Formats: sequence, structure tokens, C-alpha cells
Amino acid sequence: MADKPTVTQAMIQAYDEYTHLTLDRRGFMDKLSKLAGSGAAAAAIAPLLAANSAQAAIVAEDDKRVATSEVRFRGATGVMTGYLAIPAFADKPVPGIIVVHENRGLNDHIRDIARRLALEGYAALAVDFLSPLGGTPADEDTAREMVSELISSDTVANAAAARSWLSGHPRTTKKVAAIGFCWGGGLVNDLAVADPELRAGIVYYGRQPDTKDVPAIKAAMLLHYAGLDERINAGLQAYRSALLSNGKVFGLHVYPRVNHAFNNDTSAARYSKEAADLAWERTLAFLKGTMF
Repeated sequence: MADKPTVTQAMIQAYDEYTHLTLDRRGFMDKLSKLAGSGAAAAAIAPLLAANSAQAAIVAEDDKRVATSEVRFRGATGVMTGYLAIPAFADKPVPGIIVVHENRGLNDHIRDIARRLALEGYAALAVDFLSPLGGTPADEDTAREMVSELISSDTVANAAAARSWLSGHPRTTKKVAAIGFCWGGGLVNDLAVADPELRAGIVYYGRQPDTKDVPAIKAAMLLHYAGLDERINAGLQAYRSALLSNGKVFGLHVYPRVNHAFNNDTSAARYSKEAADLAWERTLAFLKGTMF
């Protein structure tokens, strides 16, 4: 059996540049080929860096403990769509939580996270924030291009509309939190600034808001960041200082020696089970303390 290719930090940084900054696919593969030593080695390594949608879900789509449905609701810019997962046998309303996807759009991994949260006793709404552009496409590169076309103020307004819709759902207690990953983490930070009705915000390696906007945050915040994620972490200490100086309720955890997207278990090279499990444990404890 052939040895598994070695993935270096420089390769991970090149992938981050490709998926979040200015490097295109051809430029990424050229750079990866130089780092790996050959085009063939790069071809073997690239799938380890990318997310693999074929990975098995932690909570199966047909798990009888979860009731799921595709939903539509009125957003700020028109009709929005999403995936709603609710505990199947809950005998009373439960807290709600908005699940905000990465820059790949609403995919099976994010739907799985919604089901995981439903099993923990929440009504989880995974919103497709690409709804204004026709919805999330199958191709991830196309999805990333579409995300870059979204108007930030409109997207935040659509997130607030999702919070309002879920708050008014008959199966929820009207208390609604939001959890977001990567691009979605940045959106949760922005939503916390914009929506005083948001009860709690959980951010996984998301861009920080402008520090001058921090006084507007009413939600309790839980922030998870990756120790090796220099690009995203550049504004982290200023954000922490602003939260402290404005007396906000928050928790901040930086996980050493792990990369951006460490929670995404469909990305073999960047996923860290140890960090993901600890962050999830902290997330559930935080939710329990703020939502019930």
C-alpha cells in the first residue's frame, strides 16, 4: 500500500489562499506542485486539503430522533430557503439556533451539524445564504464565487430575518442563538452587532467585526479560533480587548497547533478531532447556560 502523502503547513496555507483570497485554481495547483515536488504528488494531496462531501454524516439523514424539512421564509431581500432540524419527540418548545455555512454554501456537512444540534435539544435552521443568487450550487468553486458576490448588508439583514422567523416558529421558545463557521463565523459576529434580539453567538474561526461596533453586541458570545490561522487571527486581540472594555459576556478559546476549519470533519488535512471535540463540548455547555 502506498504511503499517505505528506501535507505541510505551506500546502495548507496555499489552499487557504486559494479558497479565501486571490489564488485561482490553476495558480493553486501550480504552487502545490512546486511544494509537493511534482504534479502527480499535488494531484494526490489536493483531495486531502479539500472538503470531501462523501464523508459519512455523524447523524444520518433518516435518523428517527430528528424531524427535518426544507423550509422557505421571507428574508430582507426576498424568499430565503433553509434546512430545519427539530427534535422529533420534544413535548414542548425548544430553543432555536441558526446554523451559518462556510463559503461553500449550504451543503451536507452543515445539514449534519443542524441534525447534531437537534439531537441536543435545539431547533436548528441551516440557512442557505446563497438563496438570493438562486441557491447553493453543487460545485464548491462556483459557490465560493457566488458568496463573494453577496452584498454584506443584505446578508446580515437576511440573517436577522432568519432569526426573527425561527423565533416566531411554534416549536421554539423564541430564544434564538446563531453558530457559524469560517465565512459563517464572520456573519455571526456581524449579526450579533446588528440584531439585539440574538440571544447568543458562537463563532468558529470567523472574521471579527469592526471594534467600534462592539458596543452594540447584546448576545453572549463564544469564540473558537485556530492557533495556526494567522490570516483570521490578525484582528482577534483587538476584538477581545473591545469585548472586555465594553463589558460583554464572552468566552474565547484559541486551539494551539490547529488550522482554520479544524472543525470540518470532511477535510482530512485540516480537521483536528481533538480540537473539534473540545470546541463542541464547550459549545454545548455554553448553549445550555445561555439558552435554557
